[in-house]
Amino acid sequence: MRKSRVAVSRGIVAASLLVLLLVQVMASVLEQAPWIVWAARILPLLMFVPSMIKDSLRSYIWLCFVSLLYFVGAVLKLFTIPGDVLAVSSLVSVVSLFLSAMLYVRWRAQELKGIMSDE
Repeated sequence: MRKSRVAVSRGIVAASLLVLLLVQVMASVLEQAPWIVWAARILPLLMFVPSMIKDSLRSYIWLCFVSLLYFVGAVLKLFTIPGDVLAVSSLVSVVSLFLSAMLYVRWRAQELKGIMSDE
């Protein structure tokens, strides 16, 4: 049985979010950051998990906005330290997170409209 594009994009969102969280944790460990920096890096991403589990499209939309902040941070880090592995992996994960979340919202909304029009 073939997975739908909605299910695939949701899986990519989850994987990208997990990778981005791991990169943020690794960066905090390597920089020996205080707990407030840990919280500022991780909590904005963890805040979306419960509503994403409930399949709230609004949370995916807001996740796209928040991911742009992580994108800016990764780009700035790459400009200051070219070739930094954590910055590259952060940039790749945040771009895939943004794109897959955006596509998930689009495809899931189309799916829900199709269901509503069939009734």
